[in-house]
Amino acid sequence: MEEQRKPQQLNIELSEEVGDGIYSNLAIITHSPSEFIIDFVKMMPGVPKAKVKARIVLTPQHAKRLFRALKDNITKYESVHGTIKEPAGEAMPPFQLGGPTAQA
Repeated sequence: MEEQRKPQQLNIELSEEVGDGIYSNLAIITHSPSEFIIDFVKMMPGVPKAKVKARIVLTPQHAKRLFRALKDNITKYESVHGTIKEPAGEAMPPFQLGGPTAQA
């Protein structure tokens, strides 16, 4: 008789500092063959300098999982709260950091 496997429980610790979160209104995404890098930036109106508040480095497989999870959660959010409106014609500042880049 095959032993029934119990799903493993993952114990995740969230420190108070990390739990407070950070505010970001720009994400700059670059990638190489082996990793995706997402820099979360806080831009303030009228201030020409912006700071990277957090950097996340992911494998391509984890980046794809994140993409799917975000897509799923946006779909669920919009089914409850309505379509998220994006400002028409909002221009993003030009960035060239070397390597392939996308902005969100």
